[in-house]
Amino acid sequence: MSLVPSATEIVFALGLGDAVVGVTFECDEPTEARMDREIVVTGLDTAGLDPAAIDDLVRATVAAGEPLYQVDLDAFARCDPDLVLAQDLCRVCALPSGDADAALNHLGCHAPVVTLDPTDLAGVLTDIRAVGEAAGIGEHAAAFVAALEARLATVARIVAGRARPRVFVLEWTDPPFAAGHWVPDLVTAAGGEPVLASPGARSVPTTWEAVAAVEPDVILVAPCGFDLDGAADLAASVVDDLPIGVPVWALDANGIIVRPGPRLVDGVETIAAILHPDAGWASDPILASARRL
Repeated sequence: MSLVPSATEIVFALGLGDAVVGVTFECDEPTEARMDREIVVTGLDTAGLDPAAIDDLVRATVAAGEPLYQVDLDAFARCDPDLVLAQDLCRVCALPSGDADAALNHLGCHAPVVTLDPTDLAGVLTDIRAVGEAAGIGEHAAAFVAALEARLATVARIVAGRARPRVFVLEWTDPPFAAGHWVPDLVTAAGGEPVLASPGARSVPTTWEAVAAVEPDVILVAPCGFDLDGAADLAASVVDDLPIGVPVWALDANGIIVRPGPRLVDGVETIAAILHPDAGWASDPILASARRL
């Protein structure tokens, strides 16, 4: 059972999709993730809300002591899982593992809970291995991660010795947030210098004045919870607040930036192609995941 969208991506990428019995309402990758599976976790309905309204709703819900996510105990019981994948990294992004433990105790289920809480890119790769070990396919998971590491090594080789553009990644638009956790690692791995960011630390609120003050060479808009079209719309809504003359790119945030799963390597490749377009890439990695405003 997966209680985190990124964990769902991991288990499917490892070839374990047929074993998944329950997922969350946000598990949309791959597209068949929710087909014929129990929806064990539901959450706030933010459909039709702009970023400011979503931020207000989340803050009000937390301030009132109400949960952002709800466990469907009946669905949980029907799953009768042998393994549960959860997280404690961000209570805004997914159900905390403590809620999973409470549900298991309530139902008298003794399935182990594997908590995935990476704060950097290396931790994401470690978690993929951990999922494989817990599911009994450790060697396969290690080989899968080795292939991801080989792709990262290829990018590192291509961008080595090149000038590193200063890159600001906007993870939320209203209020503006600077991306944290593994996102600065993606920029560094892609041959850029992350600015207004603390690798491994949480995303933090900032101001448009602070963004201008760090003088970025490139701005990447990757709002948490949004695909490429949504990111492009939000980028267009704030482009007048951003430094004039700086290239602005919208990214498929859910796909390649904010979910700590194997597609973060796609994110590194995409960012590298944006920052170093003349580096002789074998293919164009930005076509499906990035759009320049």
